[in-house]
Amino acid sequence: MAGCGSWLFFLTVCVVFLFGANAEIKFTIPVGKFFTYELMRETFQNDFEPLSRIYAGHLYNDPMIFKCNKQNFPDLPEWLRLTQRHPYDNGFLYGTPTSPGKHTIEVYAYNKRSYETTRHILVFKVVAEKMLPYQAEFFIKLREIEKVLPSSVQDEIKQDLQKLWDTEDLEIVNITNALDRGGRVPLPLAGHYEGVFVKVGSEQYFSNCLLRVLTPEHQRQCTAVSRVKIPGGCNFCSVPSNCITWCKTELIDLTKQEPVPPAPTVGLGILEEGGDFNPPESPPSRDYFPDYIVTVIVPLIIAIILCLLLAYIMFGRREGVEKRNAKTNQIQLYHHYTIHGNTDDLRSMAGNRSVTPPLSTLPMFNSRTGERAPPLHSDSPSIPLIAAQHDPYSDTLPR
Repeated sequence: MAGCGSWLFFLTVCVVFLFGANAEIKFTIPVGKFFTYELMRETFQNDFEPLSRIYAGHLYNDPMIFKCNKQNFPDLPEWLRLTQRHPYDNGFLYGTPTSPGKHTIEVYAYNKRSYETTRHILVFKVVAEKMLPYQAEFFIKLREIEKVLPSSVQDEIKQDLQKLWDTEDLEIVNITNALDRGGRVPLPLAGHYEGVFVKVGSEQYFSNCLLRVLTPEHQRQCTAVSRVKIPGGCNFCSVPSNCITWCKTELIDLTKQEPVPPAPTVGLGILEEGGDFNPPESPPSRDYFPDYIVTVIVPLIIAIILCLLLAYIMFGRREGVEKRNAKTNQIQLYHHYTIHGNTDDLRSMAGNRSVTPPLSTLPMFNSRTGERAPPLHSDSPSIPLIAAQHDPYSDTLPR
């Protein structure tokens, strides 16, 4: 018997490995009901492990990242979402379908240790079902989306809301992360959470505790940001983290909603069967020659006129420039002539002076003794060359 059990286990493992990756997991979901599917890491870990390790019981605990998309499409349907906080956490597919149909979802698991990839296929068949007429949405401040998706936590929240609604006929319609509704990312501190919105529905009308949300007094307290007074017997939460925020509670009565507008009827723009198509008349032709004249010819004429004017200024006015240059040269020559004349006059006036010229103007004058020597004749052959290099300021005169 033990041998048969081992062989049965081995055959089961082989079937899982051969067909598990491509097998389709099918679900039937009613419209308007909340759906949750947990992507278990252990299930995908079996696809990565060899048969010898699984049979021997030695398994890894690899980090994985889940990616999901609709088959032949890059993303998921608008009503379906995927969340996974950490590679060592399980993933969750959740959402509430809004219309009937069939959806094939491809789930890829990436092993961050071995870089392997495996794929599972989920087939969702959404069937039409009557919507629950009375719905209420609550905000739970001390929760995160991954913490409320497990079925055990959903049951705890559902039991508290059943006491608040005073009925057991209650279904969870939708669960939404507060960040998807415009909420802010909390601080990375203990006691700060993202928060979730939980919507439930029932066939029974709202209880008195819920109807208090519609009273003017309650709305006035929420507007004044004062502490909202909860009537006795209405604060049901067995777990403190499941307590709701009363000021963000919303009641929805689908029985009072406006009916859906009828489909549009066929108008005059539809061609009747057997009729002839008469295309609209083409617009009248337009003469673009005036526009061509204004945009091309006129600027071209102005440019030609400016070029001719510039050429006349540069080349046609050379005579006046030459005359101005000649006049300037005459003034300069006259200035030089007057300088030479004044110099000659000063020299003639200096030669007619009756005063003895100063000794400093005489040759061979000694500034220290006041003596002067007779002028030397440079053309005399008796004067040595060294005498011409004698210091004039020394006391000894050359002999």
